Amino acid sequence: MSKLIAFFVEIYNFIRYGIWRMTESELTRSRRYAYRFVKTIVLAVRGFVVDNLNVRASALTYSILFAIIPLFALIIAISKGFGVEKLIESSLQGTFIGQANLIPTVMGFVERYMETTQGGLFIGIGLVVLFWSIMSFFMQVEDAFNDIWQVKKSRSIIRQFTTYFSAILIIPLLIVLSSGISIFINTTLSQSILYQVLSPVLRFVVKFTPYFINWIIFTILYLVIPNTRVRFYNALIAGVIAGSAFQIFQVLYISGQVYLSRYNVVYGSFAAVPLLLLWLQISCLIILLGAEISYASQNIQNFEYEVDTKNISTRYKNFLSLFLAFVVVKQFEALKPALSTVEIASNYKLPIRLVNHIVSKLVDASILIEVYNDIKKTKTYQPAIDINQLTVNMLYHKLETHGSELFLTNKNELLDTFWQKTLDMKQRSDEMTEHILVKDI
Repeated sequence: MSKLIAFFVEIYNFIRYGIWRMTESELTRSRRYAYRFVKTIVLAVRGFVVDNLNVRASALTYSILFAIIPLFALIIAISKGFGVEKLIESSLQGTFIGQANLIPTVMGFVERYMETTQGGLFIGIGLVVLFWSIMSFFMQVEDAFNDIWQVKKSRSIIRQFTTYFSAILIIPLLIVLSSGISIFINTTLSQSILYQVLSPVLRFVVKFTPYFINWIIFTILYLVIPNTRVRFYNALIAGVIAGSAFQIFQVLYISGQVYLSRYNVVYGSFAAVPLLLLWLQISCLIILLGAEISYASQNIQNFEYEVDTKNISTRYKNFLSLFLAFVVVKQFEALKPALSTVEIASNYKLPIRLVNHIVSKLVDASILIEVYNDIKKTKTYQPAIDINQLTVNMLYHKLETHGSELFLTNKNELLDTFWQKTLDMKQRSDEMTEHILVKDI
């Protein structure tokens, strides 16, 4: 029993500490992918808890209930322009096959909503309310994604409108198509003679189609919605995982609806309402979890040595501050191109998060200066002080004195006296190294 406990403790310590102390450059290719997978899962689960995805999914479910009628109305209006409104309506009917009493009610709301926006005195107000309801929902979705990606600034209103309107044109139609195909495969096609005649490969392709459509939808979501640059590979990974989970849940949901419809005599049409809310809640949860996976897979390197970075000693932090300043100064002295934090972390096998933190402090203390390249969209760093005057003492002095101090003077005589004694001690210790330049270390 004790050996089993020790085994689990060892696994916990490895996942908690050991795996984050191994950079990808130190691993073989097979271990690199295995460790990357484990790290992504750990970060996604942690994000699920830290970002309160259950609460966010509930909030989005609440928003969808307000936006669903205007959203359906806009989809139907767009489909009428292409002459496929009957196809869209039948697809919606097929999607909620177990809620035969619910769809006519929803579509009745949609028709009345559209009538209020097509004529009369309130046409302008109706259109404004329609677009605002939909925009408000997508803005909440973007805020949720931005929080997961730790992005503080949202898009401009113009960019939001163009992005969301594109999503309204493409994504809902794909969702309806995916749901319709899923229903068609699970009901009509699976019982037809034609399906039995098809070869196993073709039958696999037919069954695979809804998953492929969902992968496209979710990949687009994770690429477009966050107000930051998301790499296609990472969006695709999250899109495949979340899209597959969504499709599996869709099949279970449809089966549950069909099963529940047999008991409508007992529960009546009310049985469809809680099941619909459950579907919306879990669907939102799957979407947000996919966003966590895309963020985690793209930013794994930011969490290397995370525990050690949080608990770094003052002495070691000062040492790394001096080292990073030395690297930038030597690069400048050699007339070589300025380095970014990513290049510094890669060249010297340092944790990128720690490098970003320390370099930010060096910039705030006016030791380094940030140079932004508009063409490459990158930030590089150069000395902010003449390298022939930047001494070790000056560097440490700027770091130590950056921020608020002396705000407690004249409050306590002993405190003031002690402050002056520490300054005298520091001055005596600095006299031994006051002429050592950073570039000469």
